[in-house]
Parts: sequence; C-alpha cells; structure tokens
Amino acid sequence: MQLKEKNSPFNQEQAEQLNRVLPTLTETQRIWLSGYLAVPLNGAGIEDPPQTSEAGGTAAANPTREVTILYGSHTGNCESLSEEFAGKLKEQQFNVTVSSMDDFKPKALKKVEDLLILTSTHGDGDPPDNALSFYDFLHSKRAPELDGVRFSVLALGDSSYEFFCQTGKEFDQRLEELGAERIADRVDCDLDFEEPAEEWFQAVAEELDTGQNQTGDVPQAAPGLNQTSETVYSRSNPFNAEILENINLNGRGSNKETRHLELDLEGTGIQYKPGDSLGIFPENDPSLVDQLIQLMDWNPEETVTINKQGEIRALREALTSHFEITSLTKPLLEKAAALTSNEALKELVDPENSQELKAYTEGRDLLDLLQDFGPWDASVHDFIAILRKIPVRLYSIASSPEANPDEVHLTIGAVRYDAHGRPRSGVCSVQCAERSEPGDKLPVFVQRNQNFKLPENEETPVIMIGAGTGVAPYRAFLEEREENEASGDTWLFFGDQHFVTDFLYQTEWQRWLKEGVLTKMDVAFSRDTDEKVYVQHRMHEHSKELYEWLQSGAHVYVCGDEQYMAKDVQETLLTILKEEGQMNDEQAEQYLADMRQAKRYQRDVY
Repeated sequence: MQLKEKNSPFNQEQAEQLNRVLPTLTETQRIWLSGYLAVPLNGAGIEDPPQTSEAGGTAAANPTREVTILYGSHTGNCESLSEEFAGKLKEQQFNVTVSSMDDFKPKALKKVEDLLILTSTHGDGDPPDNALSFYDFLHSKRAPELDGVRFSVLALGDSSYEFFCQTGKEFDQRLEELGAERIADRVDCDLDFEEPAEEWFQAVAEELDTGQNQTGDVPQAAPGLNQTSETVYSRSNPFNAEILENINLNGRGSNKETRHLELDLEGTGIQYKPGDSLGIFPENDPSLVDQLIQLMDWNPEETVTINKQGEIRALREALTSHFEITSLTKPLLEKAAALTSNEALKELVDPENSQELKAYTEGRDLLDLLQDFGPWDASVHDFIAILRKIPVRLYSIASSPEANPDEVHLTIGAVRYDAHGRPRSGVCSVQCAERSEPGDKLPVFVQRNQNFKLPENEETPVIMIGAGTGVAPYRAFLEEREENEASGDTWLFFGDQHFVTDFLYQTEWQRWLKEGVLTKMDVAFSRDTDEKVYVQHRMHEHSKELYEWLQSGAHVYVCGDEQYMAKDVQETLLTILKEEGQMNDEQAEQYLADMRQAKRYQRDVY
C-alpha cells in the first residue's frame, strides 16, 4: 500500500515517512497501531501494546466475561452468522469463542459465562446433524445446573413447516430450566432472516456491553491500514454471474429434466470448495405474477415499499423479484384473515383447525388464496405488507475450482407437478430450465458448508451415496481428487429412474473408473426392473465389503432427499452394522453417532 499526497490528508514529508514504515510492519504491529489510532490522543506517548486474547480480539481495559457462541447449522447460515457476530464482538474488545455444537465439549458448559446459541431446525423439528450430540447432552440428566450463565438464542427456520424453529425453542426452554439467565429474548427467524438476526444481535450486544466499561462506551476498532477497495460478493451483495452453458442432462423420453449450468466467476475473487453450495436469488414466473395482478385488478406500475429501509419498486417488479408468491404459510394466512370478511378463512386459521390449515397450504400458492377467500377489503399495499421476501435457493456445487478455475457448475432438477387443478413449477429450477439462456445472468453467492467436506487425508477411503441431483457434490469431489492425485479409494452409489435416460454424468464416471479416480460404482435404476431397486438395496447387497470400508476408516457422504432416500440409507447403514458387526441396536446407533462426531458421516439432505 502506498500513500499518495493528493489522496490523503498527509503532506509530502509525512506520506514519505509512512510509506517507509508501513511495508515493514508485521500483522500484529498493524493491528496494534490500528487500535492505538482509534483512541483519542491525550498527550501520552506510545505505550506497550494491549494484550491480545486467544480469540483474536484485543482485551478490554476492564475484566470481561467470556462470550461463547455455539451454532447448529445445516446449510451454513447459522455458521456464517456466528462468525459475523463474533467478529463484531471482537472489534468491541470482547473475548469470544466460536464453535459448532459438535466440536464443543459438553462438560465445559458449566464453565461458560455468556452463551449465545444460533441454530436451525431440520426436517420435522429435529436438530441439524452437527447439533445432535450437544442437544442430547443438554436434554439428559448429565446436563449441569447453569446458575451464573447468561444466554440468548437465535433460531432459524421456515414458517411453512409445522415445527417452525422448534430446535431453537427447545434450547431456549432447556437453558432456562437449567437455571441460566436470559440476556435477551429468543428471536425466531423465517427464511428472510438477515434483519431479525441483526436486531437480535444488537439487543444481545447492548446487554453484554453493560459493565464492559465504566463509561458504558465500547471502543470501536479502527479500519485496518491494509484495507482494499475490492468488492466482496456475499449473500448481501450477490454477483451477477453470466451463464456459460445450460445443458439438459436427461435423454429423450425421460420423465425428468436436469440442467447442468456453468457460470462465469472470472475476476470476482469468489472462492469455494467442493461440498459448498451456491445460492441463487430467483425470480417468480412472470405469467403467475400477471395472473395475480389481473385477478386483483391492480396497477402493475403502482409503486410499493419492499423493505424496512423504504425502498420502492413498481408492483410487477416487486412481485417478480422480491416477494414470495408460490407457497403459503400459517403466518401468512393468519395475517390475510384480517384483510377479508370471509368467515371461511377466519375459521381455517382458528388454532383448533391446525390440521385443516396444514392440508390447505400443501401445494397451493398466493393465487389460490386470493381466489378462494375474497372479497378482500384491503389495498395492494396491505397485501404487500404481509408477504415475506422470496427465499434464496441453495444448490450443491458440482465442480472443483481446481479443475474449473473461474467457473462454478450446478446440477438442477426442474420441478413440475399438478396440484388442485393447476400446473405448478419450482421457482428457481424452472427459471433455470425455461427462462435462462447462455449469456443471461443470475445473482449468486457462495454458501460455505463445513459439514460436507472431503477428509484432509487424501488416503482416506470415501463412500458417496446419492440419487438424482444428489450426485452433484460427488462430481466436485472426484474432480478435486483427480486434480490433487489423491490415492484414497472411492466408492459411489448412484440411483435414478432409467439407465438410458437418467444416468447423470455417465461418461465422466466411466472415465474416472477407467483411470482409477473412482474405485467402485454401484447404480440403481428404480424403473428399469419390475421390483424397484434403490441405492440402499445396492448398499445391502455389498454389506460385507461396505462394513470393511467402514472399519478401515472410510468417510460416508449422503446427499439428496431427506424424507425418503437419506432416511432409508441411514436405516441400511444401521442394518449393516448390526449384521456384519454383530452389534445390537444401541451399539449400532452409537457407532454411527461416533462416526458423525468424528465427521466421518456427513449428510447434505433437503
């Protein structure tokens, strides 16, 4: 970094002196100098640098309580938020420790002072995989009394599910039962979690600040001397990536349409690793938007407010690119009931009719709601105010940056189905299949996923299990291992409907088998035989060898549908452990739990 007089408040002599000193500073010296300059000068000279905590922040002048942030994360949102909030607290001179719940030693819980829990909810109200062991400990008789511990919980979820934010609610209740003191109330976040999460953090930080300094002021870190002006792309600042290729992987006559997308990242500085996901900010189908506007006789050019910051957009643009209109949630119907005189909707949202409400929301969208429960006594602005932000879609990355510099590849299955007398389609998947051509752009960001990563030791055997688009990350895994000339054995179990039309990336698997990058491959095409055969059946057929791989330290990966495939695969793994390892139910469950704890059993399921 070079200071130039015309770009700075320094005169020529000062700039020359700084240019001689700055390049010679170590990172520690830069950090210290940054903090020193942030404190108003009082005539004192430079003193010894302040002590640095193990967490990497600068220790406060007064003794502070240790802040422990634990996250349970499935897609990586809670992990990213934890790291972001930890960074802000460190800048405010707090001592902070960040850890996934799986990596935290439960017995250390009684030594925690200020505990922040960030967790998602998985499946039907279950904790995410990397929170299971901590969750079980906290809800067991071994959990200690937590007198003197302060805590707060941030829960992430999806309000379209019955058990919305259930894991966060249970953590919050259990910590209170154990005697911990709540710092700030739990906040339950829907898919558009950014703003409520930030509000929760501000409330927590304000309480943590009490007593931090006698003045109540928390020193703020000065901007680093080595700041750059390079653009950093993220969820809050996505990159508009150009589509280089958009290919249908399925053969003629297939019941499916699976698109292989290649996106250009050249010059962005965006980095990812196999196992990470790519987020896409999608757009709603313009035809559905037009049907809504026509039904309600709205003016498509009327401006509406789209967020708390007061940004405005034309109605049609807002409904296309900002608001969710393709799914219904309980909170949405409860708010909509206040906008109509229709007694049927008011009855439907009555707590006693929860099952009827759940049945109604299945497979229906905003157009159905507006058609079924009019007349509506509300303006377009009233309706906009009850809609939530359209959620991003996350897709497992199907490429290795080592093999494809400046590119990222995706495998996306187009979702189409009929429900309630009308054809329906997946928001993002059909946008990619029908309305995205090479040369078009998609707003994207990388979502890190530390819970789905290749073993560091490249000699470790790897077992990969997936069906349909669940094979995407394994293409990235094998590209990476090929580039790195990894020597460990690899075994792929892949399933789909038909061999002829649905064998995704067939030529690549066959080449890797021939070259030894892929050691073994077993396939299951469920519609090619009278009796349906799935990946779990192929696993059981090879149970003896698969158990030998497990005993030799193999890592097991499962990617795909959680409700059926992943559940059946786990049951099959337990069966193999019992049959081949002569284990009882409890021993098999513990074996799998130990594998999960050691990061040898990783799942990317949805």
